[in-house]
Amino acid sequence: MEGRIPVLGEKLENRQVKTTHGVINFPDDYKGKWVVLFSHPADFTPVCTTEFVAFQKRIDQFKELNCELIGLSIDQVFSHIKWVEWIKEKLGVEITFPIIADDMGEIAKSLGMISPYKGTNTVRAVFVLDPEGTIRLILYYPQEIGRNIDEIIRAVKALQVSDANKVAIPANWPNNELIKDEVIIPPASDVKTAAERPKQYDCFDWWFCHKKI
Repeated sequence: MEGRIPVLGEKLENRQVKTTHGVINFPDDYKGKWVVLFSHPADFTPVCTTEFVAFQKRIDQFKELNCELIGLSIDQVFSHIKWVEWIKEKLGVEITFPIIADDMGEIAKSLGMISPYKGTNTVRAVFVLDPEGTIRLILYYPQEIGRNIDEIIRAVKALQVSDANKVAIPANWPNNELIKDEVIIPPASDVKTAAERPKQYDCFDWWFCHKKI
């Protein structure tokens, strides 16, 4: 549906897309990997350039999380290629992840990346997909505000820890003000479990228990 923002837990529809690395099936070609799909308003713009450099500088951290990056804007693939060349030549940074050329705007519209109140370019959207292609996290930034790439890395890591341990992740993890790098045990759903929780874990109360992983 055009203009609709997908919801968490929804699987991204597979489609063939043009990228700076050739035509790919997205997200099927990434099955088994986590993916950060992020849109930017336009090539050859200052804030977008800083973001691409920041993503590339941290690409090894994403790789360690079995996570791939893929950019997107409504520019043509020729523009993407030239912009990537410019970044390498002028800034000394080689962009090694693919960029989708959504020059007809079909993908951007289907993912709600174009706001009728913010012009015709894509906003700064971020979709984190799990290895099954399911949307697990969505972030939307306006065109004038660059993203915090370290927060995106933290979010991917937190999702993986949550999935692997069936726990919840506190604010500012792993530097939470109350429990530091520990994680939160899901609240008890019956009286017996509630009574046992404080005997099993460190707790502020039966509904707020935490542990190290």
